[in-house]
Amino acid sequence: MATISLDPRLNLQTGKTNHQNSALVEEIEGIIRVYKDGSVERHLVLPNVSCAVNSELSVTSKDVVIDKFTSLWARLYVPSRQYGKLPLLVYFHGGGFCVGSTSWSCYHNFLSNLASIAGCVIVSVNYRLAPENRLPAAYEDGFKAVMWVKQQALNRSDEEKWWLSRCSFSSVFLAGDSAGANIAHNVATRLGSNGTSDPSILKPLCLKGTILIQPFFGGEMRTESERQTVQPPGSALTLPSSDTYWQLSLPVGANRDHHWCNPLAKGATKVGDYGLPPMMVCISEMDILKDRNLEFCAAMASAGKRVEKVIYRGVGHAFQILHNSHLSQLRTHEMMSHLKAFINH
Repeated sequence: MATISLDPRLNLQTGKTNHQNSALVEEIEGIIRVYKDGSVERHLVLPNVSCAVNSELSVTSKDVVIDKFTSLWARLYVPSRQYGKLPLLVYFHGGGFCVGSTSWSCYHNFLSNLASIAGCVIVSVNYRLAPENRLPAAYEDGFKAVMWVKQQALNRSDEEKWWLSRCSFSSVFLAGDSAGANIAHNVATRLGSNGTSDPSILKPLCLKGTILIQPFFGGEMRTESERQTVQPPGSALTLPSSDTYWQLSLPVGANRDHHWCNPLAKGATKVGDYGLPPMMVCISEMDILKDRNLEFCAAMASAGKRVEKVIYRGVGHAFQILHNSHLSQLRTHEMMSHLKAFINH
């Protein structure tokens, strides 16, 4: 396994390519453009940063390659203040499956702080994006990342001792926000498919829980929060942008009642048929996804799954990484405390 050094200037598409001979077919203004010839422009929404961490946090971070053939990599965070073995969190970033990066400054800051506050080792996965790699590519990358962690735990090489020696492999969590929460859920369902999961598939890892922060689900029939929630200018997720993300990420020809988008849709595998660990679902009061998230929690609870839901009042989608208002900061501190309690229960 190789350690990589990320150049923040790499893999950025800033809209300077000439597409005069190709028609624009999909666009989320200021974020992504997709052309008929298959080319994609991604705007520089947020800066990419190196793995350097503020020394005050006492967290060591490094970038590692998981699969060089698909350019799958991860950023590791290991706190040094805490002693003994620590829970391990495998995290997937958001971005509608189409944008975002583990190296985005907002995720780097959020996860380095979470590692320090919650006292956990974090593997933040940089998966392939749609529309170049439509679903299930991101799910496959998520599963491969978990299997990579398993292999590292079995090998326990001296080169990786700096982080492996800190992990409690009997306390592993899958987590993510928005599209990343969708990935975490789908990887967990794959591991517990039909309630007949074989524990040996993960051994020596033991999946203790999933953390779904504002999970990105959808459906053809609109919910009340999708129809009625007024989004402020510059909102992280609007109904039109949500529809476009699904249009770009689902298999060609699928609609929003595909089970990857709508796990409660008619014809989808019943949630009770999955062998899932306890889950925590973080919901934002001002998020268009609020009702879908609440319906998901209710369905899980009705199926006998252990679900802990938390509603954050007065804030919208992705408040914990994108907004700097005083209220968002207060709610982010609350979220950190809730995550710490769930991970260390």
